Parts: sequence; structure tokens; C-alpha cells
Amino acid sequence: MEHGIQAMNLYLYLKHFPLCRRQLTGGPEKAVHGLASGLAACGDQVTVLCEGSENSLILSEEGYSIRCFATDQSLPAFTVSKHLKHYIAHQMKQSLVILNGIFHPSVFAISRLLRKHQLPYIVAPHDPYHPSIFRKKAHLKWPYWYLIERRLLRQAKAVQVLDIRHGDWLRRLKVSTSVIEIPNGFALDEVRAESSLRWSKEGVATVFYLGRLDSHHKGLDLLIDAMAQLPNVFAVRLVMQGPDWGDRGSLEARVAQLQLGNRVSFLCADYDRSAPEIIVNYDIFCLPSRFDGFGLSALEAMLAGRVLLVSKFSGIAPHVQASGCGVVVRPEAPSIQQGLRELLERRSKWKDMGMAGRRYALTHLQWKTLAYRARGYYQNLAAVGMC
Repeated sequence: MEHGIQAMNLYLYLKHFPLCRRQLTGGPEKAVHGLASGLAACGDQVTVLCEGSENSLILSEEGYSIRCFATDQSLPAFTVSKHLKHYIAHQMKQSLVILNGIFHPSVFAISRLLRKHQLPYIVAPHDPYHPSIFRKKAHLKWPYWYLIERRLLRQAKAVQVLDIRHGDWLRRLKVSTSVIEIPNGFALDEVRAESSLRWSKEGVATVFYLGRLDSHHKGLDLLIDAMAQLPNVFAVRLVMQGPDWGDRGSLEARVAQLQLGNRVSFLCADYDRSAPEIIVNYDIFCLPSRFDGFGLSALEAMLAGRVLLVSKFSGIAPHVQASGCGVVVRPEAPSIQQGLRELLERRSKWKDMGMAGRRYALTHLQWKTLAYRARGYYQNLAAVGMC
């Protein structure tokens, strides 16, 4: 056991966790897999709990277990698989549980069971409780917050955030629970060889967004408006790629309205190639979110040696600033436009900036490094036990 820290028995709950690594497509799934892998590499006994069509137990190649419990409820609901209930009651002793999800009824239901059996838990929401998150479906989220979510967070041993600044939003909402920061990370086998990286020195510059086409959350409407404000002297093209979360039509209409058809295009999600394989073909990676937990695709862009434009409200922003690999902007069209101009005017520095970001990520954001930090927190929390 490294540095004399005793091995722990840890559980990570994510209701819809895939049983096959190739199916890891969403941010929470990748984050849970990465942290579980890192903790297992540190010597802990780690189990990911999920619910699906049948009971199963799988040992991953990375050394952690996946226990899936049969349920007939696939949609969010305040119900828990009866098999999982039995497992919590009879098998989970002397353990700490990390509950993954935000505004998720199953997370709340699991938390009630854990408290009943005096098992401590941490909540990892993966998104900040930023004011913007309440604006979409506000009539549902605010009642849920006051009746359920706030109680879930207040009764947790800690809230695990991707950026320590996210604790500020919790305190504004009268949640004083301890906050621990564990950013998202990567595994070394996901990193492209440096010899495969290229940086364009002339021609049309390509700006790229990769992720779900969620206009409000990801600020894609702002990015399109920023492109409209960018002077024609810049030869630049924007490509947005990802699964449609219902906003692609309105975004395309906005592009047509602003007569940007020759400068902005959309691509469907590509599940046959990894994100690094896709990102490396573009020059500037953009994440202009109104709010964002972290931005795994932005981390993958750092590892690919790209220059970045990210919102100040994304969890990866402090790392972009610290490494000097890009610009941090406000989620407003004029600020995004100015950030793009700055990067385009620094084209001769793209390689140096990109390599600085890559070196920073390799040093600070490997999953094993982050897992070792996390287990230090977990050790202290488990020692305190239930309140």
C-alpha cells in the first residue's frame, strides 16, 4: 500500500454504468471508470454499483469490479433494485460510497438506504449548482432542490466537485457540507504519441466543439453569435459535432439567419473513433459553456496539443490558465469573439501553447495521481463515520 495509507473498501454508484469499456461515451461514465481504475491501481478494493436488465458481476481489466443489479425501472425514479437493497443491507460493511449524479431520484433513494444502515456517502454531482442549471425546467428543479437535493447534500459526508470553485455555489444555496476537489483525468493509454501531432501554420483555421448539442448548457448559441461578430479578415471555420439533445435544429436556423452557412457546419456523433482521434484534426478547441462540471473533451484537447478557448465557468478553466494553453472567456458572445481573435492572432505560438497544455495535463491530471489524492480525503471521511 503506497505511502502507508491503509487499503479501503470503496463503492461508486452510477445507475446506468456500462458493462463494457467500449460503451463509455458520457462524461460521468468516463469519470467513474477513470477514478475506479486509479483507486484500484492504488491498492483499494473498488466496486462500481449499477442497475440494469440482469444481475451480473464483472472484473474489469483495470482491477475494479462492476456489480449490476436487475431492475425493471430504466427511467429516473425513487426506486432501487431489490437486489441492490439486499446487497446494501447485508454485504456492504465498513465501506464508503460515492453517489454519482445530479437531480437524480435514484441517488436520493440510495442515500436513504445508506443512512438507514449507517454507511457514509459522498455525493459527486459532476455539474456545479450554478444559477444557469436552474433556468432550464426551473418549475421542476427548484421544488426538487428544496424538497430533496438540498437534504441529500446536507446529509452527505462531503460533496465531491470537479473544481473547488463549485463549492461557492453550494454555500450560496445554504449547503455547508465539506467540499473536496477531484478533477477529471485520463489514463496514459489514451494519450497519442507526440510524434503524431501536427499544427497548421497557414490556410483556413478550424475551430471545433465536441460534445452534446445542448445549446443553453454548452453555450453553443453564444459561439455561433461570436462567429458572426468575427471580422471577415480571419479565415476561419467552425465545426460542431456530437449527439443532438434537441437543439441542433434551432442552432442550424441561427446559422442560416446569420448567413454563416459557409463558416459553420454540424457533424453527427462519431462513435467509431475516440475523441482524441477526432480532436487532433482541428486547430482550436472551444468549450463556451454557461456552466460545466469540467469538460473531459477539453482535457482530451490539451493532451492532443490543441489550443483552447473555454468558459470561466467550466471546471477545466483553472488548468487552461495555469498551463497557458489557451484563453478563458465569459460565456458571452463578445468575450468569446475576442478570445477567438486572440488565438487566431497567435497562430505562430500554437505549437508552443499546445505542448505546454499537454505537459501540464501529463503532470497533474493522470487518474492514478488524482485517485491518490481522493483516497486521502476518503480515508479521513471514513474514519469519522456516520454523523
